[in-house]
Amino acid sequence: MSETITSLNIAVLTVSDTRTVDSDKSGQYLVEALESAGHRLIDRALVKDDIYKQRAVVSDWIARDDVHAVITTGGTGFTSRDDTPEALRVLFDKDVDGFGELFRQISYEEIGTSTIQSRALAGFANRTVIFCLPGSTGACKTGWTKLIKSQLDANYKPCNFVGHLTGARS
Repeated sequence: MSETITSLNIAVLTVSDTRTVDSDKSGQYLVEALESAGHRLIDRALVKDDIYKQRAVVSDWIARDDVHAVITTGGTGFTSRDDTPEALRVLFDKDVDGFGELFRQISYEEIGTSTIQSRALAGFANRTVIFCLPGSTGACKTGWTKLIKSQLDANYKPCNFVGHLTGARS
């Protein structure tokens, strides 16, 4: 029996004061990775490190019936401009606590104690999962390959997020 792929609609948001769409290697990596996994890029945006601009974009996406997942890159550190957790956590109906914990555990093997400066997080809002990754391409690769890809794969056992994302919206 062959496994079938459930293609999800995914939006990618880059949060940066310095990047443009053309210089956004992390966002481009995520686009290529999700498409190579059989998913569809439904929208992509780049906003400055601004709480309200981030909320506006993500709020629009989670209000849509055709967006299953949002992946953000950037704004999860400790500089004065890093405010993605503060911007997006308030939108969550439920936190995915284990995401940030496991991301930092996996990152420890790659970057040592510097991982404590990552405030990666995830949550659900209106049956849409939102993953917030750091801005480096390496962090995006770690987050995608070791956590997100399997949770967006309907064939991943014993459980994944696909059933939570593709059911009827409330």
